[in-house]
Amino acid sequence: MPGSPSQLASPRVLSVIPPMTQLNTPYPSTAYLTGFLRSRGFAAVQEDLALALVLRLLSVEGLTQVHQAIEALPVARHSAAIQSFEAQFNLYLATIRPTMAFLQGRDPTLAHRINTRGFLPEGPRFASLDVYVDEDGGDPLAWAFGSLGLQDRARHLATLYLNDLADVLRDGVDARFEFVRYAESLATSQPSFDPLAAALAAPPNLVDETLRELTLQALEQHAPDVVLLSVPFPGAVYAALRIAQTIKLARPSVKIVLGGGFVNTELRELSEPRLFDFVDYLTLDAGERPLLALLEHLAGKRSRQRLVRTFVRDAAGVVRYLNFAEPDVPFEDVGTPTWDGLPLQNYLSLLDMLNPMNRLWSDGRWNKLTVAHGCYWKKCSFCDVSLDYISRYEAASATTLADRIEAIVAETGQTGFHFVDEAAPPKVLKALAQELLRRGVSISWWGNIRFEKSFTPELCQLLADSGCIAISGGLEVASDRLLQLMKKGVSVEQVARVTRAFSDAGILVHAYLMYGFPTQTVQDTVDALEYVRQLFAEGCIQSGFFHRFACTVHSPVGQDPAAYGVQLLPLPDSPFAKNDVGFVDPSGVDHAALGVALKKAIYNFMHGIGLEEDVRSWFAQQRVPRSTVARHRIARALAQA
Repeated sequence: MPGSPSQLASPRVLSVIPPMTQLNTPYPSTAYLTGFLRSRGFAAVQEDLALALVLRLLSVEGLTQVHQAIEALPVARHSAAIQSFEAQFNLYLATIRPTMAFLQGRDPTLAHRINTRGFLPEGPRFASLDVYVDEDGGDPLAWAFGSLGLQDRARHLATLYLNDLADVLRDGVDARFEFVRYAESLATSQPSFDPLAAALAAPPNLVDETLRELTLQALEQHAPDVVLLSVPFPGAVYAALRIAQTIKLARPSVKIVLGGGFVNTELRELSEPRLFDFVDYLTLDAGERPLLALLEHLAGKRSRQRLVRTFVRDAAGVVRYLNFAEPDVPFEDVGTPTWDGLPLQNYLSLLDMLNPMNRLWSDGRWNKLTVAHGCYWKKCSFCDVSLDYISRYEAASATTLADRIEAIVAETGQTGFHFVDEAAPPKVLKALAQELLRRGVSISWWGNIRFEKSFTPELCQLLADSGCIAISGGLEVASDRLLQLMKKGVSVEQVARVTRAFSDAGILVHAYLMYGFPTQTVQDTVDALEYVRQLFAEGCIQSGFFHRFACTVHSPVGQDPAAYGVQLLPLPDSPFAKNDVGFVDPSGVDHAALGVALKKAIYNFMHGIGLEEDVRSWFAQQRVPRSTVARHRIARALAQA
């Protein structure tokens, strides 16, 4: 029978990035797996269907199809975005091709025309510029870009233009559509597969049909025996299963494997058999060992019972988890990621946020690389410390890492790197920096760390000399009491000293912040915002973002809620996704209302606005207490360092 294990002695493997992930650079999972499989002698290729889908939709042909779909809608469903699109449709058709080329870096001189504000059609998203217009009616972007930032100014305007079009797609074609968080609500901690099943059974819309065509093209081009669907986020699940649905209908002999961050966190207790109408296997955690075992099985060299960390559906329709005990492939031996086959010249450099640190997530084509597997700290109480991607810590030598960096630069011709570790270990970063300097390798890099005291001014300068341009780290709640409860292993004053050391070395600093942690009071929240204000005012951090605390079943809070003063809400019997769990915090604080103020405050802080104001002014909708933090506490802590 075609596709039987005995006929797959040397299976051809296609790894796919499903919509939606980043548009400025490839999500790294397929690059890791393709590089690893090639290092083991397998024929392995990769496709980024997330980028391909957006490029197809945002084209003359795609916008024409969107226009036709909108014409079939009742006028009552025409949102402001749709009305603007329809009124300026011909102008969109005339500008979409050159604007996409500009964002891909292929037509930089178009910036002059974009900046006139007379070239691009402007929809509702451009209203955000109005808040920057000065009293004299001057240039609304001069404060951010000055008179010299020609390319940046134009890319920001072009990004607003694309965001308008994304709103049109969402309002007129597919209510699930987002550039990154596509169809997220269908998968996030859904106890039932029913919403996804219903969506997948529905007649395809324009987005679905476009994705089907792209999937068939990839099948025709690569003729794979095995397709790996890497699903990092809930927003990629629906599209991944649409891809699988197309493959099953067109080439039922192809084996489909689902893996990635969403599977690793949400589907660890999977018992839903309907998922296997779309895929044949699900694998958990690091994919190298499970894939080797699976490919041996498909080649008839290993029984199904000897699969590793793999879900299957048996002949009786029951989901089984098979986990033959075998050690993982050491991190030192996973090989060098490869971007071969991905259209690196076609990614879009977007400029959503004007803040110089915040822009790195969407601006520029970064080679993504992991310095070490897992987290060397693995104690934070809000983190999934029980899962492999955190708990199994392995580092590679500086020599190996530098070899990988040089190989990637030689392949891609690009020297920008994003180290995607949970928390890059300072010892490894120090050794890598020394090795890069010894070899004379010139790169630019940024990544995530813990704000620990090992990052001395001397080490920060060494990292800057090796090419470090920015770092991000978890400050979480700027409260020593809560940091201790979180087991962060840092204090607010220590964070101030470390972040200042990075800033003094010319390295941008982004702080991940959290609100709504168990037992966090209104007073804690106000005090935390005051600390954050001072960190911005003292030049310690340049950007940040407030996340609402979510309790997961894999975290210390989820596993021992009493230790954190909360009570978990009962989880429904869940054959499908299980990760986030509700809880009752006896403090009774309305964290949602506070979150609005926190996000507004930090957005302004990132633009240098309101740094001298009383932080209570941001909480306009509710009365909050005065901060108990001395107004110059961070400045005094830095002076005493």
